[in-house]
Amino acid sequence: MEKDVSAFLGRLAHERGTRSDQWVALVMERLREELPGLWQHEDLARRALEETAAHVAAFLDALEHGRDVTEVQAPPAALEVARRFAEAGVPLSTLLRAYRIGHVNMLRLLQEEVTRLTDDQQLANTATIRLIETGFAYVDLNSEQVVATYQEVRDRQVQRRLMITSEASRRIGTTLDTTRTAEELAEVGADGFADLVTVDLLVHVLQGGEAHPPTEAPVLRRVAQRSALDGCPDSPVATGQEHAYAPESAPAEALATGLPQLLRVSDSDVPRWLAPPDPLRFGFHSVLLLPLYARGTTLGLAQFVRHRTPAPFDDDDLLLAQEIAGRAAVYLDNARRYTHERTTALALQHSLLPQRPVEQSAVETAAHYLPSGSRAGVGGDWYDVIPLSGGRVALVVGDVVGRGLHAAATMGRLRTAVRAFADIDLMPDELLTHLDDVVIRLQREEAHEDGEISATCLYAVYDPATRLCSLASAGHVPPAVAPPAAGGAPAGLPELPELPEPPELPNLPEPPELPDLPELPIGPPLGLGGLPFETVRWELPEGSLLALYTDGLIQSRTRDLDASLTLLSDTLAQASRASASPDEVCERLLATMLPARPADDVALLVARTRALDPGHVATLDLPSDPAAVSGARRFCADTLGAWGLDELSFTTELIVSELVTNAIRYGKPPILLRLVLDSSLTCEVFDGSSTAPHMRRARTFDEGGRGLLLVAQFAARWGTRPGREGKTIWAEQPLP
Repeated sequence: MEKDVSAFLGRLAHERGTRSDQWVALVMERLREELPGLWQHEDLARRALEETAAHVAAFLDALEHGRDVTEVQAPPAALEVARRFAEAGVPLSTLLRAYRIGHVNMLRLLQEEVTRLTDDQQLANTATIRLIETGFAYVDLNSEQVVATYQEVRDRQVQRRLMITSEASRRIGTTLDTTRTAEELAEVGADGFADLVTVDLLVHVLQGGEAHPPTEAPVLRRVAQRSALDGCPDSPVATGQEHAYAPESAPAEALATGLPQLLRVSDSDVPRWLAPPDPLRFGFHSVLLLPLYARGTTLGLAQFVRHRTPAPFDDDDLLLAQEIAGRAAVYLDNARRYTHERTTALALQHSLLPQRPVEQSAVETAAHYLPSGSRAGVGGDWYDVIPLSGGRVALVVGDVVGRGLHAAATMGRLRTAVRAFADIDLMPDELLTHLDDVVIRLQREEAHEDGEISATCLYAVYDPATRLCSLASAGHVPPAVAPPAAGGAPAGLPELPELPEPPELPNLPEPPELPDLPELPIGPPLGLGGLPFETVRWELPEGSLLALYTDGLIQSRTRDLDASLTLLSDTLAQASRASASPDEVCERLLATMLPARPADDVALLVARTRALDPGHVATLDLPSDPAAVSGARRFCADTLGAWGLDELSFTTELIVSELVTNAIRYGKPPILLRLVLDSSLTCEVFDGSSTAPHMRRARTFDEGGRGLLLVAQFAARWGTRPGREGKTIWAEQPLP
């Protein structure tokens, strides 16, 4: 009986083998009815047809030749279909169901063929049982091999997703630049995950404004897009172009709801927002729309498109893309916040620095402020030029420790304090002592905040009448000084080629040398308290160059501090010999000393000293005798006559008379009268007393108390300048 069944099944398989195409068509028809969604992928349908034919042929061949089906390997076509199903994201349960449907239909067709070929009921029953046993054995064996192949592909996909996630963590967010972060997102997405990636950001987010929920039709800018393959159709929106999605479109819905979307798009139904018609007919299989959402704020939209890769996106791909986009959104928000804070701090910093050159004739100045190119943020560097009485000028450079808005705001408070102290003509060391008290008071007021306020400051006062520069430093680097150029040097800073050594020529003018300048003692930084500051005086030739700067100018990763100071001195000396303007000197110093992206802020103030014509300064020593007042008036009238200022003679004599009378009556010797003609006419009376006069309101029957009131009425400005020993009362009048 066993031989009869085997022979019968062999004859059945041989007869049906010549007509197996009919059975393949019947099985495929049944699969289409049971699993209609599977055939949306044309490539999968074609390969499934090949696989079914291979299975039918393999099974019938095993029956015909009596081979053990457990030793029959799965056809290569079946393994390839398993790989394609896994790549396309078709669930494994769908693949196994297809096997069961095919198995059941094959058994039904074989049973029908058995009843057709024999009338022997016992043979038919035995053959049917044998077919069922053999069929199940064949399907079990093939299913195991197919499942192993399917799982192998899925494991590789999981590993690839983990690699993509790792790459995204490594490659996205390397800078605090919004555009670069968006480009990094597009690059990671197009590297083995999507065929086309686009990144749109809301325009108001790019402009540094506060993020808020998108409007009905928000305006976006295409910040980045990247295509993975050559020949892929371009997006209809160019990089850098502003656009808006139609309110009813899928991207607009994703932006409004903040929810991601997985779209499956057919070739004939490509929306206008996605891409133009594809002449190569690659087709758009699927699209991921991912709102860029971070810290409760929608920043924009990322699109991942597959239109050439056969496998569409699946739910796992959606989760992966959400994770990548979520990371990128946080980095974009960090960059947006950093850009907003930096822009605000820079605006505050620039608003607190001098906006235009100060009118004064003591020095010719130029200044530059250069923010750092690092992520550290805006610092608290500042500079100032403050006109003082008697034609003098104060030059200030300072640096607040710290970064960001707080440092910029502290800088503004300290600059205001310096100007207030300068207005009462304090000596440099006394001014820094008062400024130190201000910083200590700020520390106490802001004790709840992390860290302490600290700053450095260099304060210098230059007097063109005496060419004396008085300086004091609170933890700040000393200025660089260069002697004036020899007469007749051309202006500017030309780039000169290297020439051979010229022969010695007699009687060439040598540039004047600077006298030996006392070393500037560097006091403690502001905010320590209890330590003194010291003032030194330098006598500078007319035309000398002074460079006051913050430490960002001399800090370098490639040079030590001594080399930087030497380079600074040499560059300043070369500029001085070339008679360069202060603006040109600033540009040359910045170009020579700094890299393209300096690590620290830099404030640079360059001043070329001027000297007051000795003929415009007149001095007179006075005895402590009321009779000397008339002599002071005559000296004043004669001097103003020589200067051609007879129009000011009456008011000036009145001012001199009142100031000299006060010095004789309330002060003590020595008493000195000085008239200074510069951009204004200044009258100064010095005496040896440190007691400063105060203007008061005289009552009707008071005999005195009206002198300073008269001075204040006739003078444009007046004040007291304390000194080490004594004081100076000064009054300024504008020239007619």
